[in-house]
Amino acid sequence: MEPVKKSLISLHIAVILLGGTGLFSHIIPLSATDITLGRSLFACIALFCVVLIGKEGLALGRRRDYGIAIGLGVLMAVHWITYFASMQYAGVSVGMIAMFTFPVITVLLEPFFEGTRLVWQDVISTLVVVLGIVLIVPEISLANDVTLGVGLGIASAVLYAIRNLSHRKYFSHYSGAKAMAWQTLIIALCILPFSGVALVNANLNVWLLLLALGTFFTALPHAMVASSLAHLRAKTFSLIACMQPFYGVAFAIVLLHESPGWNTLIGGILVTSASIYETVNTHKSVASKKS
Repeated sequence: MEPVKKSLISLHIAVILLGGTGLFSHIIPLSATDITLGRSLFACIALFCVVLIGKEGLALGRRRDYGIAIGLGVLMAVHWITYFASMQYAGVSVGMIAMFTFPVITVLLEPFFEGTRLVWQDVISTLVVVLGIVLIVPEISLANDVTLGVGLGIASAVLYAIRNLSHRKYFSHYSGAKAMAWQTLIIALCILPFSGVALVNANLNVWLLLLALGTFFTALPHAMVASSLAHLRAKTFSLIACMQPFYGVAFAIVLLHESPGWNTLIGGILVTSASIYETVNTHKSVASKKS
């Protein structure tokens, strides 16, 4: 099989696996903090093994990079906790859609990181996302679990956008597997003091689910993404990644028997459409600057 076709298949599988992470917020009977700790522990071990097998070396190149890794790890820790908490409160479908506002949030935050300017299309995309979120939110009250879940999902999206922008600016000289290996290590170390006895006393079935989440649904897809980027353009990856909320919602409907209403589905379409548009528009602007 040609490398490009093989990479495309690998990338689609990786996005499907990442789309399935939301399921674990409901099938693992633990808090979002404990789920995140278990996920990071197993992902850390698996990713460091990938780095060792690839003979890349575990050490970072500069002393300052360890500080950057700590900062990125802290951002990812809170991002993962709010990601799972969002779905525990609002359901996988709503939580996944809320978190996937991050591409548009990224565009809004880019001027603070890279000195770019917002254009009127970005404002339109933001308004579309706001409309999509308004359709999903049942009432403006944090006493409502769905509203609270949407709020946590958006907070998760903001943290993820800041992490991605910081990673691109300060940590992109490392491979995806090595960068995530260090960040998952920091996540585990950050959350360990806050872990409850529920995780320690969890039965074998829960630990097997955490093992699956940390390896097959976290370490494996991140390694697959890193591998596929050797033969695919970043634009291709970004567009395929926009399918993640679709897969997440589909899994929730089929496996968890969620039944999102039309307002949720229409809101999800608006949010995802704005994300796809901003992805395409960003790559067009980068291409025009290079030409």
